Amino acid sequence: MSTRNREIHLASRPQGWPTADNFRLVETDVPTPGPGQIVVRNRYMSVDPYMRGRMNDVKSYVPPFALDAPLDGGAVGEVVAGETEGLRPGDTVLHGLGWREYALLDAKAARKVDPDLAPVTAYLGVLGMTGLTAYAGLLEVAGMKPGETVFVSAAAGAVGSLVGQIAKLRGAARVVGSAGSAAKVERLRALGFDAAFDYHDGPVRDSLKAAAPDGVDVYFDNVGGDHLEAAISAMRVHGRAAICGMIAQYNDTEPPAAPRNLALVIGKRLTLRGFLVGDHGHLRGEFVREMAGWLRDGKVSYDETVVDGIEDAPEAFLGLLRGENLGKMLVRV
Repeated sequence: MSTRNREIHLASRPQGWPTADNFRLVETDVPTPGPGQIVVRNRYMSVDPYMRGRMNDVKSYVPPFALDAPLDGGAVGEVVAGETEGLRPGDTVLHGLGWREYALLDAKAARKVDPDLAPVTAYLGVLGMTGLTAYAGLLEVAGMKPGETVFVSAAAGAVGSLVGQIAKLRGAARVVGSAGSAAKVERLRALGFDAAFDYHDGPVRDSLKAAAPDGVDVYFDNVGGDHLEAAISAMRVHGRAAICGMIAQYNDTEPPAAPRNLALVIGKRLTLRGFLVGDHGHLRGEFVREMAGWLRDGKVSYDETVVDGIEDAPEAFLGLLRGENLGKMLVRV
């Protein structure tokens, strides 16, 4: 085991779009575990859109990242030191201290996973928080029912691509997705979306109307802004929107211009419900069983974009914000 550890610190808080200067690569000693602790050699870490909000020093549902300290987030790796009840060196675990090569954590904060059941990266994506977000948001938050029409924004991303596939497997009549390039649109069609469009090709409202001329029952929102406005216009009476993220405005320094049509919520009796995946942990067992079955039967596909090296984790995160990923954005530590 190496005696040196590299980690990414938040050097300064971004103003608008983050830059490489907001991050710093720091070398430290590999920590020594105390009672009840383990040291994990991280193999892969996740970068996610929600991390942008934690870079701001504002009150939110989770504390902001501290300056001059390592960032954190989902990671999977191998226990290399420390031994507690249920965990020992060589075990593969999922935990929340990414952005570093070696992580010191309480053993109770790690969850042992089976690397023979699925690739370890799957526990950061399709079988992890990403998959549960898609599953819970679509089925519990939005309450999608068979025969309905579903619209998913940022549908070629890690969450969105799973939402569309789950919707079809659970009986949606029509699933429409938006994405940021022609190649991503083609990928959505390959994943079984009934229609897809590049939001750069024209007003989202027009593209959505063409793709779902009879309206939308459920909207899974990863973007906000003009996508949310378009969805509100397209939604049928008693339509439901699961508000998962609003990446279109995470880097804005001014209030968003849209949606401008919120008054339609009244007459259409719409439900717009924000959610956090942490509120839906009771679904984890059901979700893992169903998703593992779909994966085993070849009914669900997932994409990963992998960047190599802890030193390039900031660039992976910036690439995620620019929409350069297909599916889950990961860093091979």
